[in-house]
Amino acid sequence: MTLSGRFVFLVALGIVPIVVFGPTAEAATGVLGAWLLLVLALGSLDLALAASPRAVTVQRMLPARVRLGETVTSELYLTNTGRRRLLATVRDAWQPSAGAGRNRSRVVLGPGERRRIALVLVPLRRGERRVEQVTVRSSGPLGLWSRQATLNAPGRIRVLPPFHSRKHLPSRISRLKELDGRTSVMVRGQGTEFDSLREYVRGDDVRSIDWRATARRNDVMVRTWRPERDRRVVILLDTGRTSAARVNNEPRLDTAFEAALLLAALASVAGDRVDFLAFDRRVRGRVQGASGAALLSQMVDSMAMIEPELIEMDWAAVPGQVRSITSQHALIVVLTSIDAAGASTGLLSVLSQLTKRHTVVVASVLDPATVEAATARSGRDEIYRAAAAERALLDVARVSAAIRQLGADVLTASPAQLPPALADRYIALKAAGRL
Repeated sequence: MTLSGRFVFLVALGIVPIVVFGPTAEAATGVLGAWLLLVLALGSLDLALAASPRAVTVQRMLPARVRLGETVTSELYLTNTGRRRLLATVRDAWQPSAGAGRNRSRVVLGPGERRRIALVLVPLRRGERRVEQVTVRSSGPLGLWSRQATLNAPGRIRVLPPFHSRKHLPSRISRLKELDGRTSVMVRGQGTEFDSLREYVRGDDVRSIDWRATARRNDVMVRTWRPERDRRVVILLDTGRTSAARVNNEPRLDTAFEAALLLAALASVAGDRVDFLAFDRRVRGRVQGASGAALLSQMVDSMAMIEPELIEMDWAAVPGQVRSITSQHALIVVLTSIDAAGASTGLLSVLSQLTKRHTVVVASVLDPATVEAATARSGRDEIYRAAAAERALLDVARVSAAIRQLGADVLTASPAQLPPALADRYIALKAAGRL
């Protein structure tokens, strides 16, 4: 049983008859007692006339997945199985991070009637957002006292990464088509596959001239090449403590998700096999053997449940994890943080093991605020801040140089620029035949 504000207001109105009819203390006490008895009687009558909330059956309809930032509608279907008309307030008890907003709805249900309640959700976080119960508060005709019951109506929705970097995909696919020989542009690079012969035109590389074909046809012929297909791309994502840091109000981990999804989509279109591994001290997510639309679907499903772990990355286990995925030459893309020399020691210690057999690219988010702070020196506070920023940038440069000395490529960019920059680096490696 619950009391409404209307009931409290009705009790407070008892001051009026006390002032009017109760000039003495004894009279006032008598009037107050009579008024309270009247109000309690009305409340009891109102409660007796209220429909039972336990006579309501609840059915929930909910989509399985939604991208972060998009809206989704949760539908509740309420059926009044009782004999009385139901006047109720229904509260759908979603987690706050589900973005339910105003989750209370007024409903009126006649006996045997069924009603739909729609609630718009705008999830604020990745992962599974859950709801277990629905609270129904049934009011009487006077709205003084109410009956309340909590009913089980479980539901869950998986909130996927938003994949904002998808907007860069069409332009990179166009460049891949040019690279792949599906337009008039052909390339020649070490390790690429022979495509066809054509007549020499001004500007062609003279090293691509096929002298035997030139002798046979009595015209200068050049070879055209297309990049090799069916290569291996392994995306290794560091989910250790450094991935929890926020850059531009976004966790490093979420930026790594965007870069991984764009690279996977591009490599899949290029005909390469993509494997995804999220790791710190144990495997947090793994996708292997998928291609096309199934690849991205499985990746976003896996990413949705991954959160940064406040532990150090076990870099010594990384070569073994890569060997468990492939023993062939592959492009290994490591998404991690290299802004602290001490934290990068583990990466540097195992990098040579990876570069012996694979092409390795280490990609890291660079904080634009650090770059901006390094240039602002108008006051004493800004000078100290600039010195700290310069020190941080020098640490990044030192680690980057060490990575290059060990035979790997390194890529640093802001959160907005890292996904397209990584896609461009993949296309450049493809064009150079380094895959």
